[in-house]
Amino acid sequence: MSPATIFNIHLVLGYAPWLLCFGAYIWPRLKLMDRVEAQRAIATLHSFRFFGLVFLLPGVVGPNLPAGFAVFAAYGDFATGLLAMLALLAARRPSIFWPSVVAFNLVGIVDLIGDYYQGTVLHLPEQAGQLGATYAIPILYVPLLMITHIAAFYLLARPQPKAMPAARDDEAGGGLSSRRSPSSAR
Repeated sequence: MSPATIFNIHLVLGYAPWLLCFGAYIWPRLKLMDRVEAQRAIATLHSFRFFGLVFLLPGVVGPNLPAGFAVFAAYGDFATGLLAMLALLAARRPSIFWPSVVAFNLVGIVDLIGDYYQGTVLHLPEQAGQLGATYAIPILYVPLLMITHIAAFYLLARPQPKAMPAARDDEAGGGLSSRRSPSSAR
């Protein structure tokens, strides 16, 4: 089996376990979360993409790794990671948080699609050994990143659930005001 065949098999099969895991454990929780909390969870995962600069680190990657792939992947990941961190820092400021969420998802998915394109055009599968220690990134990490970008866009486009009216104290069997101590009710 050629290196290109092994790389392509790894690339495709990298999605299978993540889709199974995402469908069984991650997606059911994300769907139930508040919109902000769900996007924060996704942003946390993507904030580690600063690590993509490793594609430019001699000794970690081979000297013949196509520069067109390495530079695009490194800076695309780095920009996505910074934007995701900005979203996390701005979680209490909606005017910054939501544009940051849209930005890191747009930059991030364009980066991943661009990486696949550059990898194909520059024949990366035939030179997969040049990825060195970063070989695991496109096989193990990128599928989860792509899946969570799609989930983030779905959650952004999903209509907001309507707010539930507050239950009256007597209907709910005693609300907050009935649980207060007499001294705190002043």
